[in-house]
Amino acid sequence: MTYILNIETSTKVCAVSLSKDGVLLDDIENKEGNSHAVKLAPFIDELLKRNKIEYSSLSAIAISKGPGSYTGLRIGTSTAKGLCYALDIPLISISTLHSMAALAKLLHDKDKNVLFRPMIDARRMEVYSQTFDFELNNKNDITAIVVDENSFKSELDSHKVLFFGDGAAKCMNIINHKNAVLVEDVEATAVGMVSLSYNKFIAGDFVDVAYFEPFYLKEFVAAISKVKGLR
Repeated sequence: MTYILNIETSTKVCAVSLSKDGVLLDDIENKEGNSHAVKLAPFIDELLKRNKIEYSSLSAIAISKGPGSYTGLRIGTSTAKGLCYALDIPLISISTLHSMAALAKLLHDKDKNVLFRPMIDARRMEVYSQTFDFELNNKNDITAIVVDENSFKSELDSHKVLFFGDGAAKCMNIINHKNAVLVEDVEATAVGMVSLSYNKFIAGDFVDVAYFEPFYLKEFVAAISKVKGLR
């Protein structure tokens, strides 16, 4: 039996899921934001306990690698690495946008001509995004896009496009096209990672625990403190 613990901390959602042989057993998530450091370890412990699975029974840890929040990604990655080292099991990395597209496909659409456009909020009118077809093949590179009325026009002229994620809602008043569909119940969660992480496990597609780094897309820039004496 293959038990995989999936960890998602790349956005405001802090989530974990447990799968057995590629099938979801259980999951826990919190959408309040800024809770990853406090919630993640207890979520993992609770998830395993209520499914009567020992840490030693885990076959691998899967981490959502980004893009997304710098802090959230660091917390998730350090937790995943710590578990892999302690349990001597492999680490699997999953693109956050890919797992979002996998969840959208699972929940929403059977139209093989559809395109999936996950979006992660990157402040103002900018989003991290990538396009996936019905078979979840990526059609372009992950980019940070400043959305305007001409964004995604070529895709929308030829396909129905599902937009989802915490960056999608703010864009829909600008993306005014009959083929644009906002899907409101798909975010970055550990549930969307299940099939992807199992397929990578079967293929032996692991990352180096020591050298793996999340995919930030943008460099982290620390804000200058406004508190007197801390500048």
